[in-house]
Amino acid sequence: MVRTLYMYRNLNEHYHSVHGAINESEHIFIHNGLLEVLKNKNEATILEIGFGTGLNAFLTCIEATKMHTKIDYTGIEYYPLDHEKNLLLNYSSLVENNHYNDLFQKIITSEWEEAQAINTYFTLTKIKESATTYIPEINHFDLIYFDAFSPDVQPEMWTEQVFEKIFHSMKNNSIFVTYSSKGVVKRALKSCGFDVVKMPGPKGKREILSAFKN
Repeated sequence: MVRTLYMYRNLNEHYHSVHGAINESEHIFIHNGLLEVLKNKNEATILEIGFGTGLNAFLTCIEATKMHTKIDYTGIEYYPLDHEKNLLLNYSSLVENNHYNDLFQKIITSEWEEAQAINTYFTLTKIKESATTYIPEINHFDLIYFDAFSPDVQPEMWTEQVFEKIFHSMKNNSIFVTYSSKGVVKRALKSCGFDVVKMPGPKGKREILSAFKN
């Protein structure tokens, strides 16, 4: 079971739940996001807001590799961790098959601001920018992982202005998933045109949100 190792010092916020970062990410972003999208597609474009430790990208890369499915993944992060701290997390030794270590290494050490082919199935572009200023391509993404620091810590990341940009960046019949089920988040998403559904959360969290652009 992974425990939180790092806290961003200026925000006093953990990167991952103490109930297990891998279990939490798999439940929220893989099972309720990626696998739902891939029911109807054989490839996908993904935007992650809050790249953080790279865990969501790593788990997505593993799924793409196992399923032989091509994923084009963009991760936005304004507070990137340095390589050494990321590697200490040792996620690759804690997933089902630890022979994915080379993928984790490539994800963590890949250059920022340019597309990198991690393997045959997974292309990653990491961008150092805030979601408040980032302008995504219109009608481009099949799936959004919204994993920013919490609304209590970074309320400016969870606004209608940010969600509206994301809504317009998504294709029809695409999915937005996030760990926060706060009323203010749900209302902001609905005001931008999303259909919002509360879903059962992972261990230690009662609910999460899925939102759909139909």
